[in-house]
Amino acid sequence: MPGTAELERVYSAIEESARIVGAPCSRDNVWPILSVFGGSIEDALVVFSLQTGGRHAGELDYSFTASPGLGDPYPHALKHGFVTETDHPIGSLLSDLQGRWAIREHFVDAGVTGGFKKLYAHFPGDLQPVAKLAEIPSVAPAVAENADLFARCGLDEVAMVGVDYKRKTMNLYFQFTPDGVPEPSAYRSLLREVGLHEPDDDMLKFVSGSMRCNITFSWESSTIVRVAVARPPGKRVDPAAVPAPIEPHIARFATSAPYAYPGELMNLFGVKWFPDGEFIDVSTYYQISAGHVGIKLMETFKDRT
Repeated sequence: MPGTAELERVYSAIEESARIVGAPCSRDNVWPILSVFGGSIEDALVVFSLQTGGRHAGELDYSFTASPGLGDPYPHALKHGFVTETDHPIGSLLSDLQGRWAIREHFVDAGVTGGFKKLYAHFPGDLQPVAKLAEIPSVAPAVAENADLFARCGLDEVAMVGVDYKRKTMNLYFQFTPDGVPEPSAYRSLLREVGLHEPDDDMLKFVSGSMRCNITFSWESSTIVRVAVARPPGKRVDPAAVPAPIEPHIARFATSAPYAYPGELMNLFGVKWFPDGEFIDVSTYYQISAGHVGIKLMETFKDRT
């Protein structure tokens, strides 16, 4: 059937990308996730990514638009055993978002070895202020507890919420207006205030101009777990231009991963800051849906650990 053929095509691309980076790819790990959430995979945005650093070796992540016909994807994750029933607020977060504003799409995030990881609710046409999100009972208290910090840093309108069910964390993707993009110094001040790694000037310049900032929270503490920013959208980035060490297998991936659209392979480099350092996140776009051409394509930078 055509749907199965499309899933096979995407699986083959995941398998090929995994070979490029030396990650073991098992059909038993990947196929169930694709088949449950990928009913409209031919129209989906499909992104492959990995991170620098030894602790991330041997993994390749893949993200894609969940089939619109599923609605809230979380019950399907429960039904198929990708997550387990829980009394933790994380279990009701996506359902609490439904109906409050216009969710355009959901994304699924998984790894070839780590399996199912995250779900995202994306609402770029109905941006929400932090105060509204903080009112939702299942949202981590850390969001409200850091509201003053966000106001000082110009972080207010949220375009996407990510939920990591394994680590019990959530992400807010703050959207900036063209005239409200933070200066590099603003990121430095933010990172200092929350006790995360302070980047050098070259790295701040590399990612300056980004239209989104991704901040991660847990339910256990008001402390911000990490901050992530992607390089502004544009032409494919040469790995040699990144002001940080890029392992050979990652550079190879950034320039030779498979893709299914005309022209050059498109990639995206981002940086994630933790208390003990920074990691580079490298994404390549395998498939582009009509709704994600141009700026919308590059806005979907994912935060992974």
